[in-house]
Amino acid sequence: MNTATPLTRRSILRQAGLGALLSGLPSGWVGSAYADDSPEVADLKFGIIALTDCSSIVVAHEKGLFKKYGINSTVSKGASWAAIRDSLSNGDIQATHMLIGMPIASTMGLGGAPKKPMIIPWLINRNGQAISLSNAYKGKVTDDPKALKPFVDDAKAKGAPLTFAMTFPPGTHAMWMRYYLAAGGINPGDANGAGADVSLITVPPPQMVANMKVGKMDGFCVGEPWNAKTIADDIGFTSITTQAMWKDHPEKVCAFTEEFAAKNPKTVKAVIKALHEASVWLDKMENREEQANIVSAATYINCPPETILGRLQGKYLMGDGRKFKDPNYMIFSDRNCNYPQAKYCKWWLTQLRRWGFVEGAPDYEGVTKQVMRSDIYEEAMKEIGYAHGGVDTSAETLFDGVTFDPKADLEAYAASFAVKTIKG
Repeated sequence: MNTATPLTRRSILRQAGLGALLSGLPSGWVGSAYADDSPEVADLKFGIIALTDCSSIVVAHEKGLFKKYGINSTVSKGASWAAIRDSLSNGDIQATHMLIGMPIASTMGLGGAPKKPMIIPWLINRNGQAISLSNAYKGKVTDDPKALKPFVDDAKAKGAPLTFAMTFPPGTHAMWMRYYLAAGGINPGDANGAGADVSLITVPPPQMVANMKVGKMDGFCVGEPWNAKTIADDIGFTSITTQAMWKDHPEKVCAFTEEFAAKNPKTVKAVIKALHEASVWLDKMENREEQANIVSAATYINCPPETILGRLQGKYLMGDGRKFKDPNYMIFSDRNCNYPQAKYCKWWLTQLRRWGFVEGAPDYEGVTKQVMRSDIYEEAMKEIGYAHGGVDTSAETLFDGVTFDPKADLEAYAASFAVKTIKG
Protein backbone atom coordinates (compact mmCIF):
# COMPACT_ATOMS: atom_id res chain seq x y z
CA MET A 1 0.00 0.00 0.00
CA ASN A 2 1.27 3.46 -0.89
CA THR A 3 1.62 5.49 2.33
CA ALA A 4 3.25 8.58 0.78
CA THR A 5 1.65 11.89 1.66
CA PRO A 6 -0.36 13.15 -1.30
CA LEU A 7 1.05 16.34 -2.90
CA THR A 8 -1.70 18.87 -2.40
CA ARG A 9 -1.48 22.47 -3.66
CA ARG A 10 -1.05 23.62 -0.06
CA SER A 11 1.83 21.15 0.72
CA ILE A 12 3.66 22.13 -2.49
CA LEU A 13 3.44 25.82 -1.58
CA ARG A 14 4.55 25.09 1.99
CA GLN A 15 7.65 23.15 0.81
CA ALA A 16 8.50 25.81 -1.77
CA GLY A 17 8.26 28.52 0.89
CA LEU A 18 10.45 26.57 3.31
CA GLY A 19 13.04 25.96 0.57
CA ALA A 20 13.16 29.67 -0.23
CA LEU A 21 13.54 30.51 3.43
CA LEU A 22 16.36 27.98 3.97
CA SER A 23 18.19 29.10 0.83
CA GLY A 24 18.57 32.54 2.38
CA LEU A 25 20.25 31.22 5.53
CA PRO A 26 24.03 31.18 6.00
CA SER A 27 25.78 27.94 5.03
CA GLY A 28 26.66 27.23 8.69
CA TRP A 29 23.01 26.70 9.64
CA VAL A 30 22.47 23.20 11.05
CA GLY A 31 18.99 22.18 12.22
CA SER A 32 17.79 24.85 14.61
CA ALA A 33 21.28 26.13 15.61
CA TYR A 34 23.83 28.15 13.68
CA ALA A 35 27.41 26.79 13.72
CA ASP A 36 29.26 30.08 14.29
CA ASP A 37 32.94 30.13 13.21
CA SER A 38 33.74 33.45 14.86
CA PRO A 39 36.16 33.52 17.84
CA GLU A 40 34.67 32.89 21.28
CA VAL A 41 36.74 35.82 22.57
CA ALA A 42 37.20 38.82 20.28
CA ASP A 43 39.42 41.06 22.42
CA LEU A 44 42.91 39.61 22.82
CA LYS A 45 46.08 41.06 24.30
CA PHE A 46 49.32 39.66 22.85
CA GLY A 47 52.63 39.71 24.68
CA ILE A 48 55.94 40.36 22.92
CA ILE A 49 59.56 40.92 23.86
CA ALA A 50 61.64 43.49 21.93
CA LEU A 51 63.15 41.08 19.40
CA THR A 52 63.01 40.89 15.60
CA ASP A 53 61.19 37.57 15.81
CA CYS A 54 58.09 39.20 17.34
CA SER A 55 57.40 40.42 13.78
CA SER A 56 54.53 38.11 12.81
CA ILE A 57 52.44 39.22 15.81
CA VAL A 58 53.23 42.90 15.17
CA VAL A 59 52.54 42.66 11.42
CA ALA A 60 49.28 40.73 11.95
CA HIS A 61 48.23 43.53 14.30
CA GLU A 62 49.43 46.49 12.19
CA LYS A 63 48.10 45.18 8.88
CA GLY A 64 44.65 44.25 10.20
CA LEU A 65 45.08 40.49 9.81
CA PHE A 66 43.90 39.73 13.33
CA LYS A 67 40.89 41.96 12.62
CA LYS A 68 40.22 40.00 9.41
CA TYR A 69 39.76 36.85 11.50
CA GLY A 70 37.58 38.53 14.14
CA ILE A 71 40.26 39.40 16.69
CA ASN A 72 40.53 42.89 18.23
CA SER A 73 44.24 42.82 19.04
CA THR A 74 46.37 44.78 21.49
CA VAL A 75 50.13 44.25 21.60
CA SER A 76 51.87 44.63 24.95
CA LYS A 77 55.67 44.70 25.27
CA GLY A 78 56.95 42.77 28.28
CA ALA A 79 60.00 43.72 30.35
CA SER A 80 61.37 40.17 30.54
CA TRP A 81 60.49 36.58 29.67
CA ALA A 82 59.55 35.87 33.28
CA ALA A 83 57.14 38.82 33.19
CA ILE A 84 55.63 37.51 29.92
CA ARG A 85 55.16 34.04 31.41
CA ASP A 86 53.47 35.44 34.52
CA SER A 87 51.18 37.68 32.44
CA LEU A 88 50.04 34.68 30.37
CA SER A 89 49.58 32.53 33.47
CA ASN A 90 47.39 35.07 35.25
CA GLY A 91 45.35 36.04 32.18
CA ASP A 92 46.66 39.60 31.74
CA ILE A 93 47.56 38.52 28.20
CA GLN A 94 45.87 35.70 26.30
CA ALA A 95 48.52 34.79 23.73
CA THR A 96 52.22 35.51 23.51
CA HIS A 97 55.53 35.50 21.69
CA MET A 98 57.56 33.01 23.73
CA LEU A 99 60.77 30.97 23.77
CA ILE A 100 59.94 27.38 22.80
CA GLY A 101 61.33 26.05 26.09
CA MET A 102 59.01 28.17 28.21
CA PRO A 103 55.64 26.42 27.65
CA ILE A 104 57.47 23.11 28.16
CA ALA A 105 58.98 24.30 31.45
CA SER A 106 55.70 25.86 32.66
CA THR A 107 53.76 22.69 31.89
CA MET A 108 56.30 20.74 33.97
CA GLY A 109 56.52 23.32 36.75
CA LEU A 110 60.21 24.12 36.10
CA GLY A 111 62.01 27.44 36.09
CA GLY A 112 60.88 28.78 39.44
CA ALA A 113 57.20 29.22 38.61
CA PRO A 114 54.02 27.33 39.58
CA LYS A 115 53.02 24.49 37.26
CA LYS A 116 50.81 26.00 34.56
CA PRO A 117 50.12 23.87 31.47
CA MET A 118 50.71 25.78 28.22
CA ILE A 119 50.41 24.78 24.59
CA ILE A 120 52.29 25.44 21.35
CA PRO A 121 50.00 25.32 18.28
CA TRP A 122 52.33 27.54 16.22
CA LEU A 123 56.09 27.96 15.74
CA ILE A 124 56.78 31.63 14.98
CA ASN A 125 60.25 31.43 13.43
CA ARG A 126 63.47 29.56 12.91
CA ASN A 127 67.10 30.74 12.94
CA GLY A 128 68.24 34.32 13.53
CA GLN A 129 69.84 34.30 17.00
CA ALA A 130 73.56 34.53 17.78
CA ILE A 131 76.27 34.30 20.42
CA SER A 132 78.20 37.51 20.94
CA LEU A 133 81.54 37.91 22.71
CA SER A 134 83.21 40.97 24.19
CA ASN A 135 85.81 42.80 22.10
CA ALA A 136 88.40 41.41 24.54
CA TYR A 137 88.23 38.15 22.57
CA LYS A 138 88.36 39.68 19.10
CA GLY A 139 91.06 38.02 17.03
CA LYS A 140 91.43 35.28 19.67
CA VAL A 141 88.11 33.44 19.27
CA THR A 142 85.98 33.13 16.14
CA ASP A 143 83.28 30.46 15.84
CA ASP A 144 84.96 27.60 17.75
CA PRO A 145 84.18 27.57 21.48
CA LYS A 146 87.26 25.44 22.13
CA ALA A 147 89.27 28.66 21.65
CA LEU A 148 87.46 30.11 24.68
CA LYS A 149 88.48 27.32 27.05
CA PRO A 150 91.97 28.63 27.99
CA PHE A 151 90.42 31.98 28.99
CA VAL A 152 87.70 30.20 30.99
CA ASP A 153 90.24 27.98 32.77
CA ASP A 154 92.53 30.91 33.60
CA ALA A 155 89.68 33.04 35.03
CA LYS A 156 88.33 30.10 37.06
CA ALA A 157 91.79 29.41 38.51
CA LYS A 158 91.99 33.05 39.64
CA GLY A 159 88.62 32.78 41.39
CA ALA A 160 86.88 35.19 39.00
CA PRO A 161 84.95 33.04 36.49
CA LEU A 162 83.97 34.52 33.14
CA THR A 163 80.33 35.60 32.91
CA PHE A 164 77.94 34.64 30.11
CA ALA A 165 74.31 35.67 29.79
CA MET A 166 71.13 34.22 28.35
CA THR A 167 67.55 35.42 28.51
CA PHE A 168 65.65 32.72 30.44
CA PRO A 169 66.98 29.51 32.08
CA PRO A 170 64.95 26.84 30.17
CA GLY A 171 64.67 29.01 27.05
CA THR A 172 66.30 28.86 23.65
CA HIS A 173 69.15 31.29 24.29
CA ALA A 174 70.07 29.39 27.44
CA MET A 175 70.23 26.10 25.54
CA TRP A 176 72.25 27.56 22.64
CA MET A 177 74.67 29.16 25.14
CA ARG A 178 74.99 25.91 27.10
CA TYR A 179 75.42 23.82 23.95
CA TYR A 180 78.09 26.21 22.60
CA LEU A 181 80.10 26.28 25.84
CA ALA A 182 79.87 22.50 26.32
CA ALA A 183 81.03 21.90 22.73
CA GLY A 184 84.18 23.76 23.77
CA GLY A 185 84.68 21.55 26.82
CA ILE A 186 83.30 24.22 29.17
CA ASN A 187 80.72 23.22 31.79
CA PRO A 188 77.95 25.84 32.21
CA GLY A 189 76.76 24.02 35.35
CA ASP A 190 73.41 22.56 36.30
CA ALA A 191 70.15 24.49 36.64
CA ASN A 192 71.44 25.95 39.93
CA GLY A 193 74.98 26.65 38.72
CA ALA A 194 76.59 23.65 40.44
CA GLY A 195 79.65 22.27 38.70
CA ALA A 196 80.05 25.36 36.51
CA ASP A 197 83.27 26.59 34.95
CA VAL A 198 81.62 29.97 34.28
CA SER A 199 78.93 32.21 35.71
CA LEU A 200 75.72 31.93 33.68
CA ILE A 201 73.29 34.78 34.33
CA THR A 202 69.82 35.83 33.14
CA VAL A 203 69.44 39.23 31.43
CA PRO A 204 66.37 40.46 29.44
CA PRO A 205 67.15 40.82 25.70
CA PRO A 206 67.03 44.65 25.41
CA GLN A 207 69.45 44.95 28.36
CA MET A 208 72.21 42.75 26.89
CA VAL A 209 74.06 45.52 25.10
CA ALA A 210 74.09 47.91 28.07
CA ASN A 211 75.34 45.18 30.41
CA MET A 212 78.21 44.23 28.11
CA LYS A 213 79.04 47.90 27.66
CA VAL A 214 79.70 48.32 31.38
CA GLY A 215 81.81 45.16 31.50
CA LYS A 216 79.35 42.89 33.31
CA MET A 217 79.70 39.97 30.89
CA ASP A 218 82.13 38.28 28.53
CA GLY A 219 79.51 36.92 26.16
CA PHE A 220 75.80 36.31 25.67
CA CYS A 221 73.24 34.60 23.51
CA VAL A 222 70.23 36.61 22.39
CA GLY A 223 67.94 37.19 19.44
CA GLU A 224 68.35 40.00 16.95
CA PRO A 225 68.71 42.90 16.67
CA TRP A 226 70.80 42.94 19.86
CA ASN A 227 73.79 41.07 18.41
CA ALA A 228 73.88 43.52 15.50
CA LYS A 229 73.49 46.41 17.96
CA THR A 230 76.50 45.11 19.92
CA ILE A 231 78.59 45.48 16.77
CA ALA A 232 77.06 48.85 15.86
CA ASP A 233 78.01 50.13 19.34
CA ASP A 234 81.52 48.60 18.97
CA ILE A 235 81.45 46.68 22.24
CA GLY A 236 81.50 43.12 20.91
CA PHE A 237 81.32 40.79 17.92
CA THR A 238 79.35 37.74 16.80
CA SER A 239 81.15 34.47 17.45
CA ILE A 240 78.55 32.25 15.78
CA THR A 241 74.94 32.37 14.61
CA THR A 242 72.53 29.81 16.03
CA GLN A 243 71.67 28.64 12.50
CA ALA A 244 75.35 27.74 12.09
CA MET A 245 74.96 25.61 15.22
CA TRP A 246 71.69 24.02 14.02
CA LYS A 247 70.25 24.93 10.62
CA ASP A 248 66.52 25.76 10.81
CA HIS A 249 66.34 25.22 14.55
CA PRO A 250 63.05 26.11 16.28
CA GLU A 251 63.02 29.41 18.12
CA LYS A 252 59.97 31.42 19.24
CA VAL A 253 56.39 30.19 19.43
CA CYS A 254 52.92 31.61 19.90
CA ALA A 255 51.79 30.15 23.22
CA PHE A 256 48.49 29.96 25.08
CA THR A 257 47.56 28.44 28.40
CA GLU A 258 46.03 25.00 27.97
CA GLU A 259 42.96 26.21 29.85
CA PHE A 260 42.35 29.18 27.52
CA ALA A 261 42.82 27.05 24.40
CA ALA A 262 40.39 24.40 25.66
CA LYS A 263 37.70 27.02 26.31
CA ASN A 264 38.35 29.05 23.14
CA PRO A 265 39.40 26.73 20.29
CA LYS A 266 38.03 28.97 17.53
CA THR A 267 39.89 31.96 18.98
CA VAL A 268 43.18 30.07 18.93
CA LYS A 269 42.60 29.00 15.33
CA ALA A 270 41.71 32.57 14.33
CA VAL A 271 45.01 33.78 15.80
CA ILE A 272 47.12 31.27 13.93
CA LYS A 273 45.28 31.89 10.65
CA ALA A 274 46.21 35.57 10.96
CA LEU A 275 49.79 34.67 11.90
CA HIS A 276 49.97 32.45 8.82
CA GLU A 277 49.12 35.37 6.52
CA ALA A 278 51.58 37.64 8.32
CA SER A 279 54.32 35.01 8.11
CA VAL A 280 53.88 34.42 4.38
CA TRP A 281 54.15 38.20 3.86
CA LEU A 282 57.28 38.37 6.04
CA ASP A 283 59.11 35.72 4.03
CA LYS A 284 58.91 37.76 0.82
CA MET A 285 62.31 39.44 0.78
CA GLU A 286 60.87 42.56 -0.85
CA ASN A 287 58.83 43.14 2.33
CA ARG A 288 61.72 43.00 4.77
CA GLU A 289 62.53 46.70 4.62
CA GLU A 290 58.92 47.53 5.50
CA GLN A 291 59.06 44.87 8.24
CA ALA A 292 62.14 46.53 9.77
CA ASN A 293 60.43 49.92 9.69
CA ILE A 294 57.26 48.58 11.34
CA VAL A 295 58.90 46.63 14.17
CA SER A 296 61.56 49.27 14.88
CA ALA A 297 58.95 51.53 16.54
CA ALA A 298 59.44 52.48 20.19
CA THR A 299 56.35 50.47 21.16
CA TYR A 300 57.94 47.32 19.74
CA ILE A 301 61.75 46.89 19.42
CA ASN A 302 62.86 50.52 19.81
CA CYS A 303 65.96 50.12 17.65
CA PRO A 304 67.03 51.82 14.37
CA PRO A 305 65.49 49.96 11.38
CA GLU A 306 68.87 49.77 9.61
CA THR A 307 70.26 47.77 12.57
CA ILE A 308 67.36 45.32 12.23
CA LEU A 309 67.34 45.04 8.43
CA GLY A 310 70.79 43.69 7.55
CA ARG A 311 70.51 40.32 9.24
CA LEU A 312 66.87 39.99 8.14
CA GLN A 313 68.27 40.06 4.60
CA GLY A 314 70.94 37.49 5.45
CA LYS A 315 73.74 40.07 5.41
CA TYR A 316 76.07 39.14 8.25
CA LEU A 317 78.87 41.45 9.33
CA MET A 318 80.32 39.58 12.31
CA GLY A 319 82.23 42.53 13.76
CA ASP A 320 85.67 40.94 13.57
CA GLY A 321 86.32 41.14 9.83
CA ARG A 322 84.19 38.14 8.84
CA LYS A 323 81.26 38.91 6.56
CA PHE A 324 79.03 36.70 4.44
CA LYS A 325 75.58 36.28 2.90
CA ASP A 326 73.76 33.63 4.93
CA PRO A 327 71.04 31.66 3.11
CA ASN A 328 69.78 30.44 6.50
CA TYR A 329 68.58 33.79 7.81
CA MET A 330 65.50 34.15 10.03
CA ILE A 331 62.40 32.63 8.43
CA PHE A 332 58.75 32.93 9.46
CA SER A 333 56.91 30.66 6.99
CA ASP A 334 59.24 28.88 4.56
CA ARG A 335 60.35 25.25 4.89
CA ASN A 336 57.32 24.16 6.96
CA CYS A 337 58.46 26.65 9.60
CA ASN A 338 55.26 26.86 11.63
CA TYR A 339 54.38 23.19 12.19
CA PRO A 340 54.73 22.37 15.93
CA GLN A 341 56.99 19.36 15.49
CA ALA A 342 57.03 16.85 18.33
CA LYS A 343 60.76 16.23 17.85
CA TYR A 344 61.63 19.75 18.97
CA CYS A 345 59.91 19.27 22.32
CA LYS A 346 61.71 15.96 22.73
CA TRP A 347 65.07 17.61 22.01
CA TRP A 348 64.28 20.26 24.63
CA LEU A 349 63.45 17.61 27.18
CA THR A 350 66.80 15.88 26.52
CA GLN A 351 68.59 19.16 27.23
CA LEU A 352 66.57 19.84 30.39
CA ARG A 353 67.63 16.32 31.40
CA ARG A 354 71.25 16.89 30.39
CA TRP A 355 71.56 20.01 32.53
CA GLY A 356 69.77 18.82 35.65
CA PHE A 357 66.55 20.82 35.33
CA VAL A 358 64.75 17.53 36.02
CA GLU A 359 65.66 14.68 38.32
CA GLY A 360 65.23 11.38 36.56
CA ALA A 361 63.86 10.84 33.07
CA PRO A 362 61.11 13.25 32.03
CA ASP A 363 57.92 11.96 30.44
CA TYR A 364 59.15 12.52 26.89
CA GLU A 365 56.01 11.30 25.15
CA GLY A 366 53.45 12.66 27.61
CA VAL A 367 54.83 16.20 27.84
CA THR A 368 55.33 16.37 24.08
CA LYS A 369 51.76 15.30 23.38
CA GLN A 370 50.41 17.82 25.90
CA VAL A 371 52.44 20.83 24.71
CA MET A 372 52.98 20.46 20.96
CA ARG A 373 49.48 20.81 19.53
CA SER A 374 49.89 19.90 15.88
CA ASP A 375 46.21 18.90 15.86
CA ILE A 376 45.15 22.54 16.33
CA TYR A 377 47.65 23.73 13.70
CA GLU A 378 46.46 21.15 11.16
CA GLU A 379 42.79 22.01 11.73
CA ALA A 380 43.39 25.74 11.27
CA MET A 381 45.45 25.27 8.10
CA LYS A 382 42.85 22.89 6.66
CA GLU A 383 40.15 25.52 7.20
CA ILE A 384 42.08 28.06 5.11
CA GLY A 385 43.16 25.51 2.51
CA TYR A 386 46.90 25.71 3.25
CA ALA A 387 48.97 22.59 2.45
CA HIS A 388 51.67 22.38 5.13
CA GLY A 389 54.63 20.00 5.13
CA GLY A 390 53.36 17.73 7.89
CA VAL A 391 55.21 15.79 10.56
CA ASP A 392 59.01 15.62 10.40
CA THR A 393 60.79 12.87 12.34
CA SER A 394 64.14 13.14 10.58
CA ALA A 395 67.38 13.22 12.57
CA GLU A 396 69.22 16.51 13.20
CA THR A 397 72.99 16.93 13.39
CA LEU A 398 74.32 19.97 15.24
CA PHE A 399 77.61 21.81 14.74
CA ASP A 400 79.54 19.57 17.15
CA GLY A 401 78.78 16.58 14.92
CA VAL A 402 76.38 14.94 17.41
CA THR A 403 73.15 13.64 15.85
CA PHE A 404 69.76 13.77 17.53
CA ASP A 405 67.31 11.10 16.34
CA PRO A 406 63.82 11.64 17.83
CA LYS A 407 62.99 7.99 17.11
CA ALA A 408 65.98 6.67 19.10
CA ASP A 409 66.59 6.29 22.85
CA LEU A 410 66.23 9.83 24.22
CA GLU A 411 67.74 9.02 27.61
CA ALA A 412 70.81 7.56 25.90
CA TYR A 413 71.16 10.73 23.80
CA ALA A 414 70.93 13.00 26.89
CA ALA A 415 73.62 10.93 28.61
CA SER A 416 75.89 10.72 25.55
CA PHE A 417 77.50 14.16 25.94
CA ALA A 418 80.94 14.49 27.49
CA VAL A 419 79.87 17.64 29.35
CA LYS A 420 76.63 17.25 31.34
CA THR A 421 75.11 17.53 34.82
CA ILE A 422 72.48 14.78 34.79
CA LYS A 423 70.61 14.19 38.07
CA GLY A 424 68.98 10.94 39.16
